[in-house]
Amino acid sequence: MNLKLSKSSVPDEEPDPEYPQGRRRDRDGYLDAIPSSGIGVLAVALLDIELRTALSSLIAVSAIPSALRDYAPSRDHDAAAFYAEMHATGTIETIFPAPPPVEVHASKIGRPRWAPKVDSIEMLSFKSPYTVHHPQTRASYEAHTRNSIARAMHWRHADGPRPTIIVVHGFTGSPFWFNSNFFSLPWFYAHGCDVLLAVLPFHGKRNDRWGPYSGSGLFGGGVAYLNEAMFQSICDLRVMVDYLEQSGVEHVGITGLSLGGYLTALMADVEPRLHVAIPNSAVTHFPSLLDSWFPAGHLAKAGLRLSKHDDDTLSAAMSVHSPLSYPALLPRDRLFIIGGLADRLAPPDQSARLWEHWGAPQIHWFPGSHILHVGRASYLREVGHFLRDTGFSPG
Repeated sequence: MNLKLSKSSVPDEEPDPEYPQGRRRDRDGYLDAIPSSGIGVLAVALLDIELRTALSSLIAVSAIPSALRDYAPSRDHDAAAFYAEMHATGTIETIFPAPPPVEVHASKIGRPRWAPKVDSIEMLSFKSPYTVHHPQTRASYEAHTRNSIARAMHWRHADGPRPTIIVVHGFTGSPFWFNSNFFSLPWFYAHGCDVLLAVLPFHGKRNDRWGPYSGSGLFGGGVAYLNEAMFQSICDLRVMVDYLEQSGVEHVGITGLSLGGYLTALMADVEPRLHVAIPNSAVTHFPSLLDSWFPAGHLAKAGLRLSKHDDDTLSAAMSVHSPLSYPALLPRDRLFIIGGLADRLAPPDQSARLWEHWGAPQIHWFPGSHILHVGRASYLREVGHFLRDTGFSPG
């Protein structure tokens, strides 16, 4: 389903002469970019609402022990103020500094049953070179030693190196077999691409040994841990770009789902060596999700009231790593957004915000939800054309 702009219902809508292709903004300054949806789409959305409530409850439960054990209103307030100041005064270079040279270890493994036609599979690991920004958080964050070892799985053709897609999983979605199926990675591999599946901070083997679920560590230390994990993710992904470049890979692309889509979009703002970026069902602005993510969002707001946060400080603190805070370094014709009309974990407005921010690049709306990608074959065909047209791969 391709993008079709619906007419705005706002009577005082005015043309924006500076916006590409003469498109229009509504009175809130927000582009009405989301196609209208039918009853079928709304029915599919019910599945996402159930999942959103479950994930939100997991987040809330994982955050409560830390809050009870270590809660200090001034600590969390000071951290938010620190990141808000960073957002106001920092630059791409100071917030996301280029990582130093790192030795990456590669070891071959046997082909699993869910990737039987891959010529060679290697497990990559390296010591994350990331240095925590917030001084008062550094010691506790770095005490999570399992998180300090970054990991990835690398699918390679025997006659490589080939153009390589870095795949970034979503929150809790770190199993390699799951991402292979969800992203249709054998399809990408069969079309001539090598594939690198990254593991995000506090996920999989990077999570604490007794963590209740993959990704639980992201919310173990308030806004500081979440922010530092986003910074560390970008640092580690850039190390992987370094590794691929040093291995002779000429074209590196990136795609990701949900939180992985967030980081995919952010990488397009930070890493100029990428050839293409394809955020899929991406979250793009955390503060705007708080109201819809029950109960975690409501608990977060209650905590903010206790710590005397103001909404502007929190929004700025969490926007320091938002892809909406920085211009894309990639040309518009090498950006491709995929969004679900029935998505209720990363609602359509999240993708529409990014589409507007990036100046209306190619976008594909599918009539499915966050977990049920109805029409996946259609957007895969478009992705294949996109990779061919951008010169990334023959397609």
